[in-house]
Amino acid sequence: MQPRLTRRRLLGVAAALPLALPALAQQTVWPSRAIRLVVPWPPGGPIDLAARPIAARMSELLGQPMVIENRAGANGTIGAAHVAQSTPDGHTLLLASPGPVTIYPLSRNSADPDPLRPFAPITQLVSSPSVLVVRRDLRATNLAELVALARERADQISYGSAGVGSINHLSGASLAARAGVSLLHVPYQGATPLLNDLMAGRIDMAFLGIGVALPLVQQGNARGIAVGNARRATALPDLPTIAETYPGFQADNWYALFAPAGTPAPIIAHLHRTAGEAVRTPQVTRVLVEGGTEPAPSESPSAFLSMLQEDTERWRQSVRSAALRAE
Repeated sequence: MQPRLTRRRLLGVAAALPLALPALAQQTVWPSRAIRLVVPWPPGGPIDLAARPIAARMSELLGQPMVIENRAGANGTIGAAHVAQSTPDGHTLLLASPGPVTIYPLSRNSADPDPLRPFAPITQLVSSPSVLVVRRDLRATNLAELVALARERADQISYGSAGVGSINHLSGASLAARAGVSLLHVPYQGATPLLNDLMAGRIDMAFLGIGVALPLVQQGNARGIAVGNARRATALPDLPTIAETYPGFQADNWYALFAPAGTPAPIIAHLHRTAGEAVRTPQVTRVLVEGGTEPAPSESPSAFLSMLQEDTERWRQSVRSAALRAE
């Protein structure tokens, strides 16, 4: 009886092999070709500059090229939509900030319980602190004086943004709501005209990523007032956070890695480990810090998801404060 049972087991294993081998192959050969990393903004911007050293190091670790593909347009939503509609096999990824993955969906429906539905979150890569800067000749040297001036000149203190629904738009709307003042929003078609008008004194203030704000402040073309993130920025340690005046205020900007929803969990885990190792590589860390960002890889994909859920609720309130509606 024993030999017969053994033979039956062997026959069963042999019958299952044709079905098991393709599945095993799928698990062992990934990545089987180049990985496309979609950056939904033009080349040369802050997020693109952060993406390149990270992608280069991940290519080395994964043993396959990671090719950056810039798909700009509509505040990042064109590139994000492309990734969301891609095959969820780990060969097409998105490197994005909150705008296209949380803020834009919320602007269409602030009651949406899950705007992140089209994506599988992998990990945060870096934190990009936001800085509230004012034109160099504005009569305000700190946040308290700025708020007092805004009360004195209701609807006259202007703040610029890179467009309706952008992070710097919602950051300004959130500050106005928390401080109980009325500010004049001036949207631009991108960051360059905003910066030109700020330096020329045609607008009063703006929330800017630290990589953009730092040279303006250092060269005397604008004055730093406060930091929008929860912690003080390493590059501007003397600037207080807005939360020190208005507890709980956060206007965090981050760059993070996403895959299309449905990407297998083992691939997500592998990408999480690889991305974390990449941003911790000393040469990559140095480039990121010099560009004004701070490496901040998530502990795990689930920890990143929890952070995203908290972040989404903050932006949901900001969208409502701005009475924002996407076209």
